Amino acid sequence: MNGIHRRQFLSQSTRSAATLSVIFSGGRSLLSVEREPYQMTIDLTPGAIGVEARHPARLNALAAKHGFTSVAPNVSALAAMSDAERSQLLDRMKDQGLRWGSAGCPVRFSGDQAIFDTGLKQLPQYAKALQKIGASRVNTWIPPSSDSFTYRHNFALQAGRLREIAKVLRDQGQWLGLEYIGTHTLLIRGKYPFLHTMSETKELIAEIGTGNVGFVLDSWHWWQAGDTAEQILTLQGDEIIAVDLNDAPRGVEKRAQLDHQRELPASTGVIDVKAFLNAVHQTGFDGPVRAEPFNAFLRKMDDDDACAATAAALKKAFALID
Repeated sequence: MNGIHRRQFLSQSTRSAATLSVIFSGGRSLLSVEREPYQMTIDLTPGAIGVEARHPARLNALAAKHGFTSVAPNVSALAAMSDAERSQLLDRMKDQGLRWGSAGCPVRFSGDQAIFDTGLKQLPQYAKALQKIGASRVNTWIPPSSDSFTYRHNFALQAGRLREIAKVLRDQGQWLGLEYIGTHTLLIRGKYPFLHTMSETKELIAEIGTGNVGFVLDSWHWWQAGDTAEQILTLQGDEIIAVDLNDAPRGVEKRAQLDHQRELPASTGVIDVKAFLNAVHQTGFDGPVRAEPFNAFLRKMDDDDACAATAAALKKAFALID
C-alpha cells in the first residue's frame, strides 16, 4: 500500500500499539479460542442491523452475550464519558474478549466545499477520541455516481479531500478504509458514473498516497461489480481495513437488485460468500467482519433477537472458511 503496510505503520506509531491484531492482558490473549484460526473478528455494528442500543457498555454486553468479538466504537458516546468511565469500560472489554471494530468517518467529502471544510476542522478531535480508546480503523464509502462532476473531475476531487482526511487520521495512528459501491441501480442514478470496482479503488488509494488508506470490502458490492476472489488475493491483509458480509435476495435479477434490500450472510446462496470470505482469509486480514444487510425484517426485531440472528449468520459464514 504505497510502500508501507498497516503493520509497518503501526510499528512506527507507539500511539497505535494497543490496536495490533493480538492484544495481551496479564499474559492472556484477548482473542477467544473460537476465532484464533481466522484472525478476524465477528463484529457488531449496531446501525447496520437496526440495533437501537447506543451506550458502549450496553453494546459490549450484547456483543459478549451473542459471541461477537469486536464492536464498532460509538465515538460521541465514548467522548462524553469521564476518563474513569472509559478506563472501566476498556478493562471490562478485556474481560469480555472484545476489540474495537471500525468507526464511521464523520466528514462529508463528496459535495459542498464548506461542509467538507467544517467536517475536516472537527476531525482531529474525533481522531483523538478514537486514539484515546485504542481504536485505529475508520471507514467511509465512495458515491458511485454524481449529477455534478465528470469521472475525472470527481476522481481529482475525492483524492484531494480524502488525502486531507487520511493525513489527520495518520497523525493519530489511524487507518482509513474506502468502500466502493458496486450496486448497479445506484451507479446509474446520477448523470456521471464514478468508480465502482476494486481496480478503480486501487487507483484512488494510490493517488491519495498517504500510506494509511485501504479497502472496506463488501461481498455485496464485490458481487455487484463482477469482481473476483482472485482480485481479493492481490491484496495483503493489511490493505483491508474492514469487511462487510451480506447475501442477496433470491429471484431478483442481479442488475435490478436494490442496495437497501439485502440478506444476512450465507442465508440465500445468491452471493458466493464462501469464495469471498476464503479469499479475504487468505490475505491474512485481521480486522472486523460485519453484517450490513439493511434488512427490514431484521430491523423489526428487538436488539437481542437482531444480535442473535446476525451473530448466527456470521458464524455460519465463518464455518465456510477452509
